[in-house]
Amino acid sequence: MAAAGGGTGALNKEEKYDRQLRLWGDHGQEALEAARVCLINASATGTEILKNLVLPGIGSFTIVDGRAVAGEDVGNNFFLTKNSIGKSRAQAATELLQELNSDVSGNFVEESVEQLLENDPTFFLGFSVVIATQLAESSLLHLSTVLWAADLPLLVCRTYGLVGYMRLAVKEHPVVESHPDNALEDLRLDKPFPHLRTHVHEYDLNSMDKKDHSHTPWIIVVAKYLERWCEEHNNQLPKTYKEKEAFRELIRQGLLKNDDGTPEDEENFDEAIKNVNTALNPTKVPSNVEELFKDQRCTNVNTQSSPFWILMRAVQQFVEKEGLGNLPVRGTIPDMIADSSRFIRLQNVYREKAKEDASIISDYVTEILGSIGRPLETISEKDIWLFCRNAAFLRLVRCRSLAEEFNAETTNKDQIASCMENLDSEMVLYIMLRAVEYFHRQHGRYPGVYNNQVEEDIGKLKSCVISLLQEWGVSVSVKDDYIHEFCRYGASEPHAVASFLGGTAAQEAIKIITKQFVPFNNTFIYNAMLQTSMTVQL
Repeated sequence: MAAAGGGTGALNKEEKYDRQLRLWGDHGQEALEAARVCLINASATGTEILKNLVLPGIGSFTIVDGRAVAGEDVGNNFFLTKNSIGKSRAQAATELLQELNSDVSGNFVEESVEQLLENDPTFFLGFSVVIATQLAESSLLHLSTVLWAADLPLLVCRTYGLVGYMRLAVKEHPVVESHPDNALEDLRLDKPFPHLRTHVHEYDLNSMDKKDHSHTPWIIVVAKYLERWCEEHNNQLPKTYKEKEAFRELIRQGLLKNDDGTPEDEENFDEAIKNVNTALNPTKVPSNVEELFKDQRCTNVNTQSSPFWILMRAVQQFVEKEGLGNLPVRGTIPDMIADSSRFIRLQNVYREKAKEDASIISDYVTEILGSIGRPLETISEKDIWLFCRNAAFLRLVRCRSLAEEFNAETTNKDQIASCMENLDSEMVLYIMLRAVEYFHRQHGRYPGVYNNQVEEDIGKLKSCVISLLQEWGVSVSVKDDYIHEFCRYGASEPHAVASFLGGTAAQEAIKIITKQFVPFNNTFIYNAMLQTSMTVQL
């Protein structure tokens, strides 16, 4: 293995990575900087992916590629030049990619993936993620089998003419910080904890002057009127649209009046009325978290359990006991109209409850680690706090293996048939990608790579499509237009499509490395002709 040297970045890291730090935080950046990424093949797609990983500052990358640079590589790959022709493709790409970010270490191996798998299959086990581009199906299956057995994530990427394809193969990928787009606040107004109830009772809206009345946080306003509502409705919260409208009207009646009897303009009350639905959101354990609680890995924690499942078990114990059926309090409140002192006091009520809940869960973690003989340092207090704060948004991605997908007996036939009810669905592109691999196994080349064989290959490829569908036992038809188009592609790798796929794949790799945001499961197909895409489980 050879390495290309780097230097120390002159820019302060916080300034250099400012925008991305806002996305995934310091701990996400630390995970990125500790990551070791392996790229198989320095193709146009491969170098575009690495470009988008080197710029945000991964720790290191290694390119595995036994080919020399050819003229066609220079035509579609910005990280290879005319002067590179005849030289190692892995080395040439590494040197130019290294120039993008001096904080990143670049390495290369001048061997094919087939040679490495035969001579040293353990080579791949030291990486955070392996990204395979433009790899033939037989080699891909061998590689995926090795990585699947080692519980290492594999991201497969392919540009084929005007088609982009990605496949994620990972047994289990837990996501603590899923960053949902529309996360509801965790206010507990329907089930107030003792300290919150005491804090609300400290306010008397009827005896306040105008200044204090108009600077009381809307959460307090809703809580006070919710108490009054429950007193008048047998402790039942407003549930129907009609009831919620009546509750909003109850809040409106609480606005201070001018001398002429018209309501004062109080923005905090406007906020309270606007946020009634948010405030009345029922406190409950989300269905996705309930499913995780039922998982055998949660109920049967052992010495092999990952920190995720140990934490999951600790949270489950909290929910069953101290939580009284509820998750730990998140400890955050939204911005609102209020004076600083009242806002901070309310904020501290939620924060202190969140710390109290996290402390109880920390004790459960300590107890579990002791019972399975694992050191207490396995899970830090910081990890526990982060887990508790995101307990409502936990996600787990489980993919099928490539071996299952590529086995005719276990192919997801129902999904393929369902998508192919529309003959122009992106699924037809998946069928064609599998068909050209079928063609490659039979003829040792891809259809249409030689201009004088395009017409001849159309019939051969059509035969491959029919044979493939028969093996799967799927009764669908593929339009001749797609067969002709794939023969015209000649296994080309247009840079425009490679660039798009490079950005998309890099995003998924970052999700896997940082364990933030939810990666796709498990197949992504991009149609560059129509600018459409599809994600499907196969």
